Amino acid sequence: MAQTDADITIIGGGIVGLSVALGLLLAGRRVHVLDGADSDARASQGNFGLVWGQGKGWNFAPYASWTADALAAWPEFARKLSDLSGIDVALDQSGGYEFFTDMDEMDEFADMLAQQQRHLGTRFSHELLTGDELRSQMPGIGRDVVGASFSQRDGHVNPLRVLRALRRAVAAAGGRVSMGAQVDRIAPAHGGGFDLALKDGRSMGAERVVLCAGLGAASLAADLGFITQIRPQRGELLITEKLADRLPFLSSTIRQVDEGGVQIGGTKADAGMDDSETLDVMAGLARHAVTVFPALANVRVVRAWGALRVMSPDGYPVYARSSRHPGACLVTCHSGVTLASLHASVLADWIDETAAAPDLEAFDENRFALSSVA
Repeated sequence: MAQTDADITIIGGGIVGLSVALGLLLAGRRVHVLDGADSDARASQGNFGLVWGQGKGWNFAPYASWTADALAAWPEFARKLSDLSGIDVALDQSGGYEFFTDMDEMDEFADMLAQQQRHLGTRFSHELLTGDELRSQMPGIGRDVVGASFSQRDGHVNPLRVLRALRRAVAAAGGRVSMGAQVDRIAPAHGGGFDLALKDGRSMGAERVVLCAGLGAASLAADLGFITQIRPQRGELLITEKLADRLPFLSSTIRQVDEGGVQIGGTKADAGMDDSETLDVMAGLARHAVTVFPALANVRVVRAWGALRVMSPDGYPVYARSSRHPGACLVTCHSGVTLASLHASVLADWIDETAAAPDLEAFDENRFALSSVA
């Protein structure tokens, strides 16, 4: 193994990788982050920026609990990022809505929230509102909206500011980030640790490795003996011109960013690595936004794009240690913003296997070995 000055090498410099790196640095570890190329599929630069709990883990209690912990930890995490980086990530956790135009869909989601409530007890709260109740509270909600759910613990951030803040915070905490460092292969090194081969021909050593490369982790995971099959899911987004007036709500599909533009999304498609936008989906997003809040019909769209989410076979996070190659971990999820507050704190104890480590056994990839979804 080539010489290294880091205790742990993080492969992947997006929100997940940088959050994990920050947590390890604050725990006293020496950390080197290898970030890939600008041309890589980067979920961190195309996500919706939600800090969200509604519906998450309704049928999987460990994920419901993990998400609730993350929501509770976000205010302190945002303060820590601001202190280390000097960047305000525009956290707003004043509550969020899920709007419905179909009563059967709303009833189904209400049942999901009731199950989530049973999992979490007082750690989760929600309210169901009829369309008329919404319109009496927020004039301007469309007549076709039959109702909504509301949770006071949901919110959002500026995700690009989160990414910039994490980069600065990692540097401020003593971490090293290497840009344009695309890892091509990982192999166990003679005498312990790992040898990393980069696509530009360089090689380097690593004592321990945490694989956080999102969609880029697919082939590297196999090098380390992991079985998780990571796949892309395309989401498409619109953003409007900046508005002087603030929207009276935040929803999981319509949010006004802190600079004033309105972001509209919420689509899901299995399209492989194709992250292009499609006209019919864009038209559907615009119709949805105008149905919920008709005043948006007069607002100009200034940008449209597609982005790829990082998905495990069952959609839940994976936190796994390699049984074949001790010292290697895999961390992957599609809720990197919501879970960043935990990745930058208590996850370090899990990686280091300390007595304070959270119990993440439910998120081990062994669940795929017993399931047809792997």
